[in-house]
Amino acid sequence: MQRELLSDNWYTLEKVSFEYLRDDGVWERQVREAYDRGNGAVILLYNTQKNSVVLTRQFRMPTFLNGNEDGMMVEACAGLLEKGNAEETIKMEVEEETGYKIEKVQKVFEAYMSPGSVTEILYFFIGQYEESMKISDGGGADDETENIEVLELSFPKALEMMKTGEIRDAKTIMLLQYAQLQGFLNQ
Repeated sequence: MQRELLSDNWYTLEKVSFEYLRDDGVWERQVREAYDRGNGAVILLYNTQKNSVVLTRQFRMPTFLNGNEDGMMVEACAGLLEKGNAEETIKMEVEEETGYKIEKVQKVFEAYMSPGSVTEILYFFIGQYEESMKISDGGGADDETENIEVLELSFPKALEMMKTGEIRDAKTIMLLQYAQLQGFLNQ
């Protein structure tokens, strides 16, 4: 196996040469590129009394490059892991991005989001919010050049936005479908 660093500008991109044992018993040399941006965490904030969810809206340059006309994406609150701790990271991200200070979160699953080219594992959480937990306007960390709009939507509206294509973010769709399957919000 051979690894060649192609870029370490923001995260790392490597070209990896390896041997793979095929089903027919033959070893085959393959070359792939892998992008390592670290692991992350994402959360669906929900309120059962209001039958609502809190999502964010922000500019995502790669989507703009790939045909998203204004580059804006509606997403569940998420961030890269800090010191490897998914639970603490997601609580911190919720406060930075949405302005809610939550204490309890529940991990529901984890997934590789793009296993053909990206090393990232994403840890998925759900957490309840109430108005009394709102301590700031949110909007993201000043030093991270984030400009995040906080959206509180009815759960049926969020599901409709999935159907109409207003929500096209995979992690958000996965969490909304999880909530739909579990039935803790009304459709």
